[in-house]
This record gives sequence, C-alpha cells and structure tokens, in this order.
Amino acid sequence: MSLKIRLMLTILVLPLLLLAGTLAASLAQQKATHEALLRERLTDAAALLAPPLGEALQAGDVARLEDVATRLLRLDEVHALGLLDDRGDTRLELGHLRALPPAPRDAATHLESDGTRWRLQAPLPGNQPAWLVLDVDAGSLLLAHYRRMGIAGVLLAVAGFGLLLVANATLRRLRRPLADADAALARLARGDTPAALPPSPPELAGLTERVNAVANHLAQVRIEMQRQVEQATAELQESMETIEVQNIDLDMAHRRAVEANRVKSEFLANMSHEIRTPLNGIVGFCRLLGRSSLDPRQREWLDHVQRACNNLLMLVNDVLDFSKLEAGRLELERRPVDMVALVDEVLGLQAPQAHQKELQLLGLVYDDVPASLTGDPLRIRQILTNLVNNAVKFTEHGEVIVRVMVDQAEPGRVTLRVSVTDTGIGLSSERQRRLFHAFQQAEPSHSREFGGTGLGLTICRQLVEQMGGEIGVESTPGSGSTFAFTLPLEGSEEERRPELCLASERVLIEEPHPATHRALRHLFGRWGAQPVDGPLDNAPGRGPALLVASLPAAPLAPAEMQAWQQRLDDLGCPALLLVNASPLDLPTLSLPHGGEILSKPLSRTTLVQAVRQWLGPATLTPTSEAAEPATPTPVRLLAVDDTESNRLLLRELIQRPGIEVDLAASGEEALGVARGQHYDLVLMDIRMPGMDGIETTRALRRLDDIWARTPIVAVTAHVLEEERRRLRASGLDEVLVKPVDGDDLATLLAHHLGPGLLPPPDGGEAPEEAREEDELPTVDMALGTRLAGGREGLARELLTRLAASLPESEAAIRAALEAREDTALLDAIHALNGACRYCGAPRLGLIAETLETRLRSRGRQAVLPLLDDLFAAMAALRDWATQEETQPSSTTKAIASASSSEIDR
Repeated sequence: MSLKIRLMLTILVLPLLLLAGTLAASLAQQKATHEALLRERLTDAAALLAPPLGEALQAGDVARLEDVATRLLRLDEVHALGLLDDRGDTRLELGHLRALPPAPRDAATHLESDGTRWRLQAPLPGNQPAWLVLDVDAGSLLLAHYRRMGIAGVLLAVAGFGLLLVANATLRRLRRPLADADAALARLARGDTPAALPPSPPELAGLTERVNAVANHLAQVRIEMQRQVEQATAELQESMETIEVQNIDLDMAHRRAVEANRVKSEFLANMSHEIRTPLNGIVGFCRLLGRSSLDPRQREWLDHVQRACNNLLMLVNDVLDFSKLEAGRLELERRPVDMVALVDEVLGLQAPQAHQKELQLLGLVYDDVPASLTGDPLRIRQILTNLVNNAVKFTEHGEVIVRVMVDQAEPGRVTLRVSVTDTGIGLSSERQRRLFHAFQQAEPSHSREFGGTGLGLTICRQLVEQMGGEIGVESTPGSGSTFAFTLPLEGSEEERRPELCLASERVLIEEPHPATHRALRHLFGRWGAQPVDGPLDNAPGRGPALLVASLPAAPLAPAEMQAWQQRLDDLGCPALLLVNASPLDLPTLSLPHGGEILSKPLSRTTLVQAVRQWLGPATLTPTSEAAEPATPTPVRLLAVDDTESNRLLLRELIQRPGIEVDLAASGEEALGVARGQHYDLVLMDIRMPGMDGIETTRALRRLDDIWARTPIVAVTAHVLEEERRRLRASGLDEVLVKPVDGDDLATLLAHHLGPGLLPPPDGGEAPEEAREEDELPTVDMALGTRLAGGREGLARELLTRLAASLPESEAAIRAALEAREDTALLDAIHALNGACRYCGAPRLGLIAETLETRLRSRGRQAVLPLLDDLFAAMAALRDWATQEETQPSSTTKAIASASSSEIDR
C-alpha cells in the first residue's frame, strides 16, 4: 500500500468513519428518546381522562363523553378514538379506527405499534368493563428523524471536504521533497552526481541530509575507485605481459611433453611389435615341437614354455593396444558384423580353459539382433574375448553366459547390449570403481594368482567409448559378476531369419543346465520343431525325430557308458550328444541310428549343420530355394581419377583374367565413354578439376535405366564419417579409402559382382600393425611396394611421377594461399593427399592428410603452421627423385626397366 493511500486513510477516511458513527449513534438515541416521550405523553393523557370517560359512560352522558373524547382528539398525534364495551362493540367512535388485532381485555394499558401507526388501549373505571382505544399517527417522529439525518449528512460532507483539503495540503507538503529525494537516488543509481537537495520540512529533514551525505560519499568513492582502477590497469598490463611470456614457455613445454608422450607411445608400439614378431615364431615352433614325441618331463617343460609365451604375448598385445589408444592411432573399421558367429568364435577360443574347470559356456544372441550390422568385428571380438577370458579365469565352478540383445533401435542404427555373466568370486563396490583404470586389478594378489597386467579392462573401456558405447559392472562378492557394454552399430531393425524349417518335427531335449535347456527349446521352437522334455515311448509314429542330450562330464564310468550305449541302441532316431569336454576327450559311443557327439560350447552353425544332416531334406533353410548366382561373364570396370599414377595403380590392382579395366582422366571423359557402353562397376575419384566425382555420378545416373542401377564406388584419399554419409546420399553406393586395401577391394567386388571375383595378389599388404608402427621417412620403398601390389618397379615409377608433379602442386598451394581461396587450397591439398596414398612417401602423405583434416574441420588458419613442414617434405622427395635420376644403380635401372614394361603392358 502506497504512502499516499495510507495518508488519505489516516487523514480523511478514519475521521469520517468516526464522525459518521457518532452521528448515527446520536440519531438513534434521539429517535428512541422522542418515541419514549410520545408514549409517556399518550399514556399520561389516557390515564388522566379515563375516569371522566368512565363516569360519563356509566351515566350515559353522551355530551360529556364527546366533550372529554374531543379533548383527546386535540392531541396532534391522535388520529381517531373509540370506546369499546366488554362484548367488543363500539360505544363511541370519533375519527376512523383502523382494523387491528384485538388487544387483551384486561386492566392494563397496552400500546401497540405498526410502523408509524400506534394503538393505545386503556381500561375505563366503572361497574361495566369498558376500554378506551386511541389510534395514534407517529409519522411526525419519522419525519423529524429524517430531518436530523439530512442535517447529519450535510455535516459529514462538510467535514469530509475539509479533511480532503487538509490531506491534500499535507500530501503536497511531503510529495515535493520525496520526489526530489527519489530523483537524486535515481541519478546516484545511474552513476551520476546529483545536486544537493534543498531544505525540506522537519519531517523529512533527516532524509534529505542523508541523501546529500550519500551523494557526497559516492562522489568521493568514485574518485578513489577511478584512481584504483588506473593503478590496477597498469599492474594488470604488467601481469599480462608476464603471463604472455609464461604462456609461451608453457606452450613450448607442452609441445615438448606432447612430443615426448608421442615418442614414448611410438616406442612402446614399436617395441611391442618388435617383441611380438619373434615371440610369434617362438610360440609357433613350440606348437610344432609339441606334436613330436617327447618324454613326460620334456612335455612338462614345453608346457611351461608355452604358458610363459602365451602370458608374454598377451602382455605385449595389451601394451600395443594401450599405446595405440594413448597415441590416438587406433582407427575403427567398418565391416559386416555377425554377432552370432562372433560370440560362437569367442566362446570356442575360451572352451579349453572352461573344460578344465568344468564350467558351462553359453552364448545367447536374441532373435531381435539383426543379422546385417556394420562395425569393427576385430575390436568387438577383442572386447568380448577379454571379458569372457576374465570370467572364465575368475570362476571356479558354475557358468559363464554371454547375452546379446537390442537395447535401442533407430532408423539405420542399432544399439546392442552385450553382457557377460559369471558365477565367480565377485567384486566389492570399492574395487569396481577402480577396476577400469590402467594396471589395476581387483586384488593385488590376482596378478600373481591369475596372471594379467590390468590393462585388459582399460583397453575394453577405451574401445567401447571410442565406438560410442558405455561399459560397466554389477557384482556382489562371492556371487559372481556381470560386465555389460552398449555397442552402437549401423544396421536395420530387421530380425534374423530362422536358419531351418523343421515342419513340426518332435525333438527330445535332455539338458541338465537350465540356461542351455531353455536356449535349445527356444531355438528348436523357432525352427518350427516341437521340443519336448520328458522321456517318450518309441511306438511307431510317436517317437522323437531327434534326440539332443547332454552327457555327464568325461570320463564316463563303464556302467554309464553301457547304459548310454544301450539307450542309443534302443532309441530308433538320430542323436546329438553334447559333452562339456574338448574334442580329444569325447567318449567313444556308437550311434547306430545316426548322429554326432559334439563338444560344448556348441556354436549355432555346428548345430544347424548337424540337424540339417541328420533330419534329412525336410530341414530346408528359408532361402534354400533361391536361385544360385549366375557365373559372372567377363566384367568391365571403369576407373576415373585425375592423377595418372593412381589410374595405373588401380588398373594393376584390379586387372585379372575375366576383368577389363578402362581408364578415364576426368569426369567429362568418363561421361563421354559411358555414352557408348555400359560398365559393371565404376571406381570414381571425388575431387577432380571440372566435373567432380559427385557431378559425374549424377550425370551417369541420368543417362539411362542401366546406369541408374550400376554400382559407383567413391575412391578418395580423405573421408570423414559425415562426408561418407554425404557421398552415399549423393548417389554413390560405397566409399573406398585410399590407399586401396586388396582385401577391401576384393570384398567390394565380390559384394557387387559376385564372390571370388578378385583374389588378393601375392605379396599383398602387410599386417596393419606393421604398417602403423613403421617410422615416417621421406621414402619407404617397402611400403610403396605393398601399395603397388608387390611390384617394386611400379612403386618406384609412382614415386618418380609424384616427385615430378610436386612443383605444380606447390605452385597451386601457394597461389591459393596468396589469393585466400579456401576451396582452391582444399582441391590442391586433396589432390596431393590422393597422390601420396598410392606411393611409399609416408612423411609427405601424413602431412598432406593432416592438412586436409585441419582444413576441413578448422579452416585455413589451422593449416598455416604445417605448411613449412609440407614444403620441406616435398623438397626432400624431389631431392630423392633427383638423386635416383643422377646416380641410378644397375639394380635400379633393371627395376625401372621392368616397371616400364609393366606399365606399357
């Protein structure tokens, strides 16, 4: 509530309310007093004249009655008069009496009121009962009351007007000083210095003085603050200069630390690879030695050597992967992933250790997991192998179960949840928190008791996070653990199709392990069979078509062997016997009605093949009736690339008997060739002068219906995942990254043109680890030879052509830099990167790839610091080419001659 309203209430409203209340009480009191006086006067007059009226009535003196009654009528308030006898008859009536309810006939005087009309009834003395009735009009009292109320209202109005004048004068007296104070405070809030306030009424004198004091104080503070700001600015300027110097030193130290860390990671990776190379030979020769005849003591020594080699190999592999992840050099592949086959493979590798402990291994891949997925199967296998190996290692009895299910499905993307559950020793909550850190194990004694380095789970965590998933563990000490991770993969939401169609065949399942039993029942039910659990009679038409039974752990006692043999003889149907033992320890039971003895864990492929074999032609796969692919006719391919060396290398890598490769140097040339004939597949470079690869692809698609369906594969030296999606959306079917890997090329051609079309050439690519761990010299002839399909002469020719094109590339890069044309700069660097991908110039290739990545993601300013390194690498390669030309050895001449003959051919 504002101050104005409060003053108005205090000065105007409250006094008016008090005055109105006082007047109302006074008026009410006056009305009551006048009414009482009128009652008293009427009662006294009636009491005074009642005896004469009674005597005149007894005497029958009418004249006297009228005379006395007339005296009563002379009263202003009396309107009518009447005399009533005991029967209620009117003996005398002067005026007009109103009809009112009869009053009690007693000796008391009664006065009744009805608004402004009163009735007075008084008894008359005498022998005969009689009463005097007066009809009184009290309207004069009401009129007098209204008159007094009007006078009171006028007094209230006059008083209200006077109070309003007083309140208005008081507000005017207070409003001006308050407005001046408010304006002064507003200027102070804006940072201005207001003028001193003039003197104000005594009530606000203190406020005015304090506002003036605050204004003066703030002015002094502002002056002092300005002085301090100037001083602080000078000090900050000095500090900034010092910090800038320290930042330069820190940046140099950071670069040295990063370089030292890179060198350390490179050293670890190289040393791990160098150690693993001879170690693989040691392990291989130990395995060969194990196949020879050895006495027990020698075989024991050999077992110790093999275990030590395996532990050392596992340690080296962990260090290698860890160093790759730390250095950021681990790249994920994009290949088809079959989770069923992958889980079966991992469990098969861990089966020997599980058989020794008599553990139950089981893989459950749910039906909603699609069969067509894309990811990195090698790294997924590595994660799963590590988790299953740990589960088997830390579990002494019970089971290890791998479950794969769909956690989330989106168009074109499926997120799987993979869990590994065991019944082992378990983990406390504190140990779970540190479990995924490097060189950490649940207990310090585990490294001595179970082996390992503590890197496995760290590598798993980093691999899962690099794939875009999460990994965690749920465990209770003594009750086992569950390691689970999510795995985002590319793929559709289509469920896996059943491998068999069993047409309601009855299958008897005898499996004591509950999880395996449920899995077998579900699998046979999904294949259309009728799985049953209990024993069945062998009556004709009622016996099972197949028995799937699990034998007790080997070795079986003679009595058990005889009992099982007798049952198999009497069974009358094929039997698939499952044994939790290695293939060498399977029992020797004869199967008179057919069947197999299989080792656990049982892969789905093995089970499908066994069921298909022993249930006959009824077990058809849903796609078994599909027509076999036709034998491919001679295939014609078109390779489009603006670099001559790239075109020659593509032709050398692809050309085989039955394959013809045509070359085109530009998009316009490819379009001209395509108008005259059709090709089975096109390898299309993306960045080319004139029509680039995307424009050429769109133009080819518009030629006719055949070209609209022809596979066109992008071959580019640098492609990010976002650009890969853009290329596919532009009409390209696949993306092949330079340098072209022989296996990738064979897989691509087999996918689009038929299986077995292009076997990898002899002397193909070395393992990826070897390529990644090589140093980065100016020229690496071994690398160039591998990239050239094993042809050293062609590798030298490609390097010479690359060196000859470097002056033109350098001129294009410098011109684009001077003109500040980012597009032209990207074209020049991309062309150089693409040319380096096919040549053994690792230093120049790495710099070109780094420049293209930075230019695409961070802009032109990010590539400027590396240009000196680029030009230096180009100059070094030109020097190498000049030295090769000026001082060729006889071997070099022979190789160059062979290379020229190959190119001419």
